Amino acid sequence: MKQMEYHNPVLLKETVDGLAIKPDGVYVDVTFGGGGHSKEILKRLGANGKLYAFDQDKDALLNAIDDDRFVLINENFRFIKRFLRFYGVRKVDGVLGDFGVSSHQFDVAERGFSTRFEADLDMRMNQEGELSAYHVVNEYDESDLRRMFLQYGELRNAPKLARAIVNSRNDKPIKTSAELKEILKPFMVKHKEHKILAQIYQAIRIEVNQEIEVLKEFLLQTQDVLDVGGRISLISYHSLEDRLVKRFIRSGLFEGEPEKDLYGNVSVPFKKVGGLIVPSDEEIKINNRARSAKLRIAEKI
Repeated sequence: MKQMEYHNPVLLKETVDGLAIKPDGVYVDVTFGGGGHSKEILKRLGANGKLYAFDQDKDALLNAIDDDRFVLINENFRFIKRFLRFYGVRKVDGVLGDFGVSSHQFDVAERGFSTRFEADLDMRMNQEGELSAYHVVNEYDESDLRRMFLQYGELRNAPKLARAIVNSRNDKPIKTSAELKEILKPFMVKHKEHKILAQIYQAIRIEVNQEIEVLKEFLLQTQDVLDVGGRISLISYHSLEDRLVKRFIRSGLFEGEPEKDLYGNVSVPFKKVGGLIVPSDEEIKINNRARSAKLRIAEKI
């Protein structure tokens, strides 16, 4: 079968370096995609090492690596603990995640992820998922659309966007990205059209794929699946994800502060390793997708 075309993996060396790989260790790549990060992990593993990878997108299965040390699981990484248990794995030495949409998903017009193409409203990372962008745009209550644009798109004019969609779909369903763009055209500020459109698409995509809930479920499970001294090496692409990852690494929580014991000490599951890592200008020049990437690394205590 023909491999799918994927771009260069982002922060490849830095992300895999962050795992401090042991040759006989067990590792997980929860966002397999084109397999770039996985191939680099396998290069550093010895004969007894093992790598499990997750990807819910069927297209990614065409990139499966022929290696006895490698297992590709066609599932959402929100089920990391369940599927590792299925394979008899209780503890691992490292987990790598490169969140967001893959270059391949952006580049295939009919998937509906990119603002560049006209396509049916879809945006499902799992092509068998029931909730699509069409469903969100045409069936969500105005209040839910408003919440989505405000929370996930960080758009201050969220109420106006939601109202415009509801008014338009009362006449006929909104089926394509071109129709959606036309409806929201009055809200495009000159010279900022691309940015605003990207925020609108981001909000719908996050809602369709439940990306924030998935990330939270996944992060909480890393506490259980990682061995002491095991590491997480995680790349985020927007502030919503990065804030969650940063806060989780710092406190093991997504909101509030950890409780203190009688002596004023707090017990947290991770300690951060190094500071925030971002791509070099050189990498951004080669791979534009890397421009908003933020890598954070932490070790299980």
